Amino acid sequence: MTLKHHPVVLTDWFEEHRITEVECLVSDLTGILKGKIMPAGKYLNGGRPRLPDSIFIQSVTGGYPDDEALRFWNAAELDMQLIADPAAAYLVPWAEDPTAQIIHDCYYMNGEPVEIAPRHVLKRVLALYEARGWKPVIAPEVEFYLVKTNTDPDYPLEPPIGRSGRQESGRQSFSIDAVNEFDPLFEEMYDYCEAQQLDIDTLIHEEGAGQMEVNFQHGDPLYLADQVVIFKRTLRETALRHGMYATFMAKPMANEPGSAMHLHQSLVDAETGENLFAGDNGQPSELFMNYIGGLQTWMPAAMPFFAPNVNSWRRLMPNEYGGSAPTNVEWGYDNRTVGLRVPVGNAEATRVENRLPGADANPYLVMAASLACGYLGMMSRLQARPPLTGTAWTGGVALPNDVGPALDALDACEALADVLGERFVKSYLAVKRAEHLAYYRVISSWEREHLLLRV
Repeated sequence: MTLKHHPVVLTDWFEEHRITEVECLVSDLTGILKGKIMPAGKYLNGGRPRLPDSIFIQSVTGGYPDDEALRFWNAAELDMQLIADPAAAYLVPWAEDPTAQIIHDCYYMNGEPVEIAPRHVLKRVLALYEARGWKPVIAPEVEFYLVKTNTDPDYPLEPPIGRSGRQESGRQSFSIDAVNEFDPLFEEMYDYCEAQQLDIDTLIHEEGAGQMEVNFQHGDPLYLADQVVIFKRTLRETALRHGMYATFMAKPMANEPGSAMHLHQSLVDAETGENLFAGDNGQPSELFMNYIGGLQTWMPAAMPFFAPNVNSWRRLMPNEYGGSAPTNVEWGYDNRTVGLRVPVGNAEATRVENRLPGADANPYLVMAASLACGYLGMMSRLQARPPLTGTAWTGGVALPNDVGPALDALDACEALADVLGERFVKSYLAVKRAEHLAYYRVISSWEREHLLLRV
């Protein structure tokens, strides 16, 4: 599918599709879509929706950080007005009545942008590139699992039942027949994506039982982040209609591989379109090596954006079952054991694939953080370490290994705070620490099983 989503004149677009209802969407820090639903007539006639800015300090559980963690925060919970991006207007193809879903930017009533909104954070980073005449290009690859419906969170997830009536087991990487087990679901998914003009490319079966991957066409980071957000919503809805769940958890099942959101990144001249990562004689450019150097230097501190949840770190455990997730910031040519893989190809396609982010990460923040690390490397003219030619599995762990150390590393990184915004980083740290604390207040089944009668 090679459809391209272009800005639209909303009034004309509403009339063309006979829109009667509008879902006004904003991504919170976790990537959960918040917003309001409005009649189309009111929306077009100046009914600009508002939300409190406190949605950006709400944790995934619905709670908030404590007062001490929010000393920098305005307790008034100021109103934000939501401003539509016409290039991020999509149909809701599964709705009974003609419905639009539109991604919005957030502004305070004085016209200032809400600097802690994830979409604004990405736009802030992209503005730094634009000021240099650079245009980053991104191509996301998003992995996910289809699982049986599960209404009891204490019960482990299981692979779903396919057309054959059998539950998938074993490893079926790249199996066409394994994908075809869920043909009705994927046919509807493609229909919905086409109706929304999502630029999805290939669909493959991944390593895990019921694990798939969808690749997106390369393009502008902001609108691909929009599309990943809309795709996640679309797939979850489609799966429900077929009696199963689609999950983007980084590690949904203990004995199956985790799910990633790999990011292919390149850089072109904004005027000529020339790939600035391609050097002479088919070799990478100096700018490319600086970009890699920045990723190697600052990605360890950016890990809370790539692994944002407690579950994220289960995917990144060294020697984890099925573990194809790297735990390092080495780079190499066509090497899937490193965190930064450079695919082999012609010079015009020179790019780097960041393999660290999990599928559970917020697409806006993943792209912002990865681009921020590369930008810092180019501005500092850092040199990358030599490429790794062997396996990186035996090279030790060069990253934080859990939520706490990762948050501390981000807290100590002034360079990332300068690029992403200090108030945003402080807000993010407060929310993630609150989530970590909430997790530790839950007594797990492992503790009851092994400690209840033995200690």
